[in-house]
Amino acid sequence: MTAPSPSGFAATEPRYGIVAIALHWLLALMIVTSFGVGLYMTGLPFSPARLKLYNWHKWAGVTIFTLSALRLLWRLGHRPPALPDRIAEAMPRWQHGAHRAMHLALYVLFFAVPLFGWAYTTMLGFPVVWFGVLPLPDILPVDVDLAEHVLKPLHKASAFLLAAVAAVHAAAALKHQFIDRDNLLHRMKPGRRKEH
Repeated sequence: MTAPSPSGFAATEPRYGIVAIALHWLLALMIVTSFGVGLYMTGLPFSPARLKLYNWHKWAGVTIFTLSALRLLWRLGHRPPALPDRIAEAMPRWQHGAHRAMHLALYVLFFAVPLFGWAYTTMLGFPVVWFGVLPLPDILPVDVDLAEHVLKPLHKASAFLLAAVAAVHAAAALKHQFIDRDNLLHRMKPGRRKEH
């Protein structure tokens, strides 16, 4: 095995490609921003500003859903690089299981959160018009009671679950970087590299 560089990462170890990296960081930014806007807007009194934030939040949700679909399609055609042997061998079995489970949970929630939000708003009788230009279909019939008592709690709970899983994911990455010092984050740093 090639010896690691002074930065702790072997030059020949596989890294993610630029498309995977761009989608990863763009989705991360959008999810954090959308979650923050969602928390902020629900505490506002009814006003034009609140309505505007709700529209932005819905547009962000549709964009997150679309980017997640693109990311999944990309991943199906581009196998992600395996963990370097030196890192995989140092990880206990439970961490390997947690690693796989966390990524699966993230992908499920990438779709579940915006779908619950889309269903919620259409069941309230409000259409979703992406960026105010593209009308999206109503995926469920209007049912205000079901929307308020089922879809709204599901959207909220799944959003908080996504935030929690993403926070654990980030904490694990930082643990690898600053405690294990194996420089695993180097695989997700932007830069020119071979696609995976």
